[in-house]
Amino acid sequence: MPLIEIEKLTKVYDDGTIKTPVLHGVSFTIDRGEFVAIMGPSGSGKSTLLHLLGFLDDYTDGVYRFNGEEARDYTGDEVAHIRNKKLGFIFQSFNLLPNTTVLENVKLPLLYSEIPEREWNDRAMTAIRSVGLEHRATFDSSKLSGGERQRVAIARALVVEPEVIFADEPTGNLDSKSGDAVIGILQKLNKESGHTIILITHETDTAEHADRIIRIKDGTLESDTKVAQPHRAGSGTLHK
Repeated sequence: MPLIEIEKLTKVYDDGTIKTPVLHGVSFTIDRGEFVAIMGPSGSGKSTLLHLLGFLDDYTDGVYRFNGEEARDYTGDEVAHIRNKKLGFIFQSFNLLPNTTVLENVKLPLLYSEIPEREWNDRAMTAIRSVGLEHRATFDSSKLSGGERQRVAIARALVVEPEVIFADEPTGNLDSKSGDAVIGILQKLNKESGHTIILITHETDTAEHADRIIRIKDGTLESDTKVAQPHRAGSGTLHK
């Protein structure tokens, strides 16, 4: 059974006067443990698709099954549990709290979890070590480099031990060396820890680090292909 299955998924934004179609009947499946890149130019609908798959927005028509269940059949509490426990999100803009330490940023998702507070520091430090930033745990996150801040964002996504990690243009604000390190971490999370990775990007070189590329153009699925030999990124750090 696929982890994610969508059939003829559509999304139309309606502000009451103007309807703007964004996705037009997109269909595909993603299995557990896959590393999939969803690729397309700006305005293609790929980020909208991420928001639908991540339960951050509702679709207009079609079918979305997560773990074999239709997304609209989940209760509000069940959706909150999925978002807080099963899904992790990494965004291009990092979305870290300013004037707050690395440790405090990584602990943030635990505030909304069922994990006892006494375990928060240990869990956060485990996630921080997994991205090689234990020496920065007490640093103000705003004083870190872009690459370090993105690694903090990855650690924050990992702290609840999610099943799926959504990475929306995670290298967009980084230099090539830092971007390569971030992609290396995602590859290791996939290969060594079995996380399902869904990477949103407009860059071919970034997409080719995945095992499979789904190309979206003008809100439709243009192609869905396996990558024969995924690029292997460099200096990602992951301690099991």
